[in-house]
Amino acid sequence: MSGTKEDYIIYRIEKSNEVFEDAILLAKNERWNSCVNRLYYSIYYIASALLYKNNINAKTHNGVKTQLFLNYVKTNEIDKKFGLLFSHLFDWRQETDYADFVDFDRETVKPLIMEVQELKNVLLKLINQ
Repeated sequence: MSGTKEDYIIYRIEKSNEVFEDAILLAKNERWNSCVNRLYYSIYYIASALLYKNNINAKTHNGVKTQLFLNYVKTNEIDKKFGLLFSHLFDWRQETDYADFVDFDRETVKPLIMEVQELKNVLLKLINQ
């Protein structure tokens, strides 16, 4: 990695915003599986920025999920509903990438967009503290 710690954090926040915008475009085109993938990554990127800011080591996707739970959900800095959301997105992203015959639909995915935006806002607030 080149650049400062702040550069990395800013980069990850920007990546989170970019893939969230991609998720919205995919939803408009009813590409639900790909939308779930992008929603997951929008949280993954901003969560990794938060962990990095606070010197919490997480080298894998599962590591990011585990450390977010241990350091923020378990301590109630992040509401458990958001922990559950990230956990579902983690599992669903795995399913859409690796399982056959997995097809998400509008009713399942559309509400996730606002929930992901809320979680992104919570994580950004923690980053800015």
